[in-house]
Amino acid sequence: MTSVKSAAQEKTLQDQEQHSSGGRRAAGEDPVKREQILEGAKRVFMRSNFDAASMNDITREAGVSKGTLYVYFENKEDLFEALIARERNRIVSSIKQSLNDVEPIEEALHDFAVTLVTSITSDYTIRAMRTVLGVIDRMPKLAQRFFLATPENGYTVLKAYLEQRVAAGTLSIEDTELAAKQFIELCMAGLFKGRLFGMCDAVPAAQIEKNVRSAIRVFMAAYGPAR
Repeated sequence: MTSVKSAAQEKTLQDQEQHSSGGRRAAGEDPVKREQILEGAKRVFMRSNFDAASMNDITREAGVSKGTLYVYFENKEDLFEALIARERNRIVSSIKQSLNDVEPIEEALHDFAVTLVTSITSDYTIRAMRTVLGVIDRMPKLAQRFFLATPENGYTVLKAYLEQRVAAGTLSIEDTELAAKQFIELCMAGLFKGRLFGMCDAVPAAQIEKNVRSAIRVFMAAYGPAR
C-alpha cells in the first residue's frame, strides 16, 4: 500500500511540475526549477551532515519528483558541488564589486576584506567546509572539486586588483600572489580556524572590522608606495 501511495505522490509531483513549467523548457534546463532544487538541498544539508542527507529528503524538501531531481543532478555529490559553486560565485561577485579602483586603496581593501571574511566565517560556508573535511579520505575528488572547481576565488580576485595598483604605481609589490595571500590571512587571523573547529560561534561584525583595519595598516606599511 505504501509503495502504491508513494508512486501516486511521485506521479502527482511530476504532473504539477509539467503544469507549472508549461512544457516550454527541455528537461534539466529550467533555471527556476534548478534553483528550487538547490534551495531545498541547502536546507537539508544545513539540518543534516552530508552522509545523513538523502536524495529522498531533498526531493521532499524541494517539492519535486525524484525523476525531476535526477534530470538536474546525477547524485548527492553532484548536488553538493553545485551548491558550493553557487555560493562561491556569489562571494566572488560580491568581492569583485568591492574592489573599485576609483576608491582609495584602503577603502577598497576594507570593503573586499569585510565581505570575504563575513562570507567565509558564515554558518553555511563553515558547515560546507566541515562536510568536505569529514569525507576527504573517502571522497578525495569531492574535496578537490570544492577547492579547485573554478579559477576565480578570493586570492585570484585580490591578486588581479593588486597587479592593477602596482601598474598604476600606487602599490609596490614584487609578488602579488604572495601579497594577496598574506592580506587575506591577516584579515582572518584568529577567526577562521576558531569557527571551523567549533571554538567560537558567529564572529561579531566588530571583531571582523578590527581584524580588517589592523590588516590594512600592516599591509600598507609593507606594500604602500615608496616615500
